[in-house]
Amino acid sequence: MSKTNKKIPGRPRSAESHQAILKATLELLGEVGFESMSIEAISSRAGVGKTTIYRRYKSKEELVADAIESIRQDVVIPNTGNLESDLDELIENAAQITVTPLGRKTVAMIMSSASSNSQFAQIYWTKYLQPRREAFGVVIERAKIRKEIQPDIDSNLVFDSMSGIMLYTLIFPPKTESWTDYVRRALNLLFKGNARQSSSE
Repeated sequence: MSKTNKKIPGRPRSAESHQAILKATLELLGEVGFESMSIEAISSRAGVGKTTIYRRYKSKEELVADAIESIRQDVVIPNTGNLESDLDELIENAAQITVTPLGRKTVAMIMSSASSNSQFAQIYWTKYLQPRREAFGVVIERAKIRKEIQPDIDSNLVFDSMSGIMLYTLIFPPKTESWTDYVRRALNLLFKGNARQSSSE
């Protein structure tokens, strides 16, 4: 008698199923909106059982957040040795991600879903926005060490201001200059007083 009755590991989760779930979620989000979409509709369109979805996600909010993030690229925090150059790289990176038809659609989905559902907003903030905000703080801390800006400048406020400027100009694009030039000019204005005061110390 052969000793072949070893425990066979369970089938690994299908990458194809996971991608189908994310694709179905994004399609339904665009078609019917966050509130009207359901796990049942997602599972039906993706061709998977509801249990397959619930093995991966605790709630619809978590699934939608992950689906949106799946079509966004990670923002690489630069380290050029100069704050202005670091900000230039961040702006160019953001432009490649955001100022595209897909980027605009993604931002619209985030804002619409977050404004209509506080649980989604909290999940998206905790899992995706807050880590980016903290990573951006590294750029500001390096600038402080190099004495390019005042030591008491609030990196979170800078990040929020930059995000607000970027979102505003996506909805109301500047008429006389490019999106990147406008954002760069706005940030230079934000840092101008701090840089001057710091250099005079």
